Amino acid sequence: MKLQRTGRAVIVVALITIFGFASGCSDQTSTDKTTTKTDKIAKETDKTTAKEVKQEMQDLLKALKGYTADQRDEAIQKTKTALDDLDNRIDALETRIDNNWDQMNKAAREKARADLKSLRKQRTKVAEWYGSLKSSSAGAWEQIKKGFSDAYKDLADAWKKAEKEFDSGK
Repeated sequence: MKLQRTGRAVIVVALITIFGFASGCSDQTSTDKTTTKTDKIAKETDKTTAKEVKQEMQDLLKALKGYTADQRDEAIQKTKTALDDLDNRIDALETRIDNNWDQMNKAAREKARADLKSLRKQRTKVAEWYGSLKSSSAGAWEQIKKGFSDAYKDLADAWKKAEKEFDSGK
């Protein structure tokens, strides 16, 4: 049960942050500074979603701390699925940025590329720790879990930074 919740948490974090990040990207070209009722509802939903993402992330990290070396194979399988999904979401975000490239101003383009680069860099660090999770011995399990958790937190921070930058550009 704990593993299912953790896998779901990783996927939820990836999905919610990608959609929030991507929607901010498409709003970069808006020249109308007025806020419509729909925009207000969307922003309120984003705030609620951000709270949910934060809670899901905390739940994931707590659950990971509780995994034993005996549960490693199950944790690895769930983590792999979540990371594959995250890769697909990052690719989808990049495609969305590419599709909106002509409508984005220079500053938005630079931010989008820098944020994507940062996300991919953090994702690579998570992948390195994931590799360590897969090959860790029972004795090294605790240290590897901590390293993975730290890398995951850094990735989540990169998402938050990207969301803030796009939200401030709206």
